[in-house]
Amino acid sequence: MITVHHLENSRSQRVLWLLEELELDYRVERYERDAKTMLAPAALKKVHPLGKSPVITDHERTVAETGLIVDYIVRKHGNGRLAPEVGSEAHLQYEYWLHYAEASLMPPLLLQLIFDTVEKKSPFVVRPIAKGISRQVKKQFIHPQQTLHFDFLENELRRQPWFLGEEFSAADIMLSFPLEAAMSRAGLGEHYPKLTQFVSTIHQRPAYRRALDKGGPYAYA
Repeated sequence: MITVHHLENSRSQRVLWLLEELELDYRVERYERDAKTMLAPAALKKVHPLGKSPVITDHERTVAETGLIVDYIVRKHGNGRLAPEVGSEAHLQYEYWLHYAEASLMPPLLLQLIFDTVEKKSPFVVRPIAKGISRQVKKQFIHPQQTLHFDFLENELRRQPWFLGEEFSAADIMLSFPLEAAMSRAGLGEHYPKLTQFVSTIHQRPAYRRALDKGGPYAYA
């Protein structure tokens, strides 16, 4: 049986959702963030040396990194569901989205979180300087990059309901977390109606709701 080592309010919520969509049996091992640092607890290092989530165990095998986990579960346990046929052009696009979500879309969002934290938690004496630097970085790099990606994704959904076309797939699951995070902290809203509708639609899926019950607190829902 698959065990999901699940950190609250994290990328691993997507893994629970995928397993619910595929109606697979699995077990959840929950971990809470450190109240001060908001980092994962040291106990996760017993599962994988980096001590990060998501990570799954499937019998004797340990798999880390969300994109690889999604690909592994769909290939090994999906029975042809939620992904195009391997070797097809559609599958190549599917693999692109699996990599794109974390490699291209998440970095500008993570940078915003870091610089927001710098503005709020810098020592009082240097806070005005820190805020000035932070706001310039956001203006000149972070926000333009976010706009570039949001425009790209909005255009994709103007011509089709899901990121691979007419059918819902694991690519949509993979893209869910960065888009939820963008709505929460990067100003993704009314200027991107297709993306906001996408997030609203996935939140109504029965499997998504079941995954929330299994995973516990999740700020982005």
